[in-house]
Amino acid sequence: MSRLTAPSRDEIAGLEPLIRLGLDNIVVVSTRPEAELAFKKLELHAVLGFDTESKPTFVRDEVSAGPHVVQFSTLHTAYIFQMHDAGCREAASALLVSNSISKVGFGLAGDHVQIMRTLGVRPQNVLDLNDIFREKGYVKELGVRSAVAVLFNRRFLKSKKATTSNWSNLQLTESQIIYSANDAWAAIKVFEALGLPQGQKPSLHKK
Repeated sequence: MSRLTAPSRDEIAGLEPLIRLGLDNIVVVSTRPEAELAFKKLELHAVLGFDTESKPTFVRDEVSAGPHVVQFSTLHTAYIFQMHDAGCREAASALLVSNSISKVGFGLAGDHVQIMRTLGVRPQNVLDLNDIFREKGYVKELGVRSAVAVLFNRRFLKSKKATTSNWSNLQLTESQIIYSANDAWAAIKVFEALGLPQGQKPSLHKK
């Protein structure tokens, strides 16, 4: 197998930006009724893009209380579950442990640790897309930006300010909403572009 390398930072910077999901296609889920409705819509899908966000820690040895936000996305709509609500935690946990729904994303090892610690569930049927690119011959983990550049020849926009913002706030900013939704949405877009057959995908966690 040939050894492939990801495009450089300068190469990615020269690409046209990928058109992302806008607010019209993003649902913020912060109450039990909203969570129940979102769950009913999401459970109909065989594969969902997946990611989490946590309030950053700035003190040495401080343990994060996150995730504060858990995101799931179809190819057309992203749902942002805020974990301060019990109903949202229950719905997100049910999606995470579902063996009938594949959850796909990038660099998910840290997410699993926080989910286990905070929500008390072990995610099932989860695929880290970095594993697929490694099987294709990429030496290092690509991450979402490099994967978007490789597959779509586009630059995936990510706000550094949003990355380090306070995700535990009850009211998320527009920047946070767009950032978190598109992280999950980009994962499902990459999954679709890879053309992986459903039901035959390697999984990080199986019962």
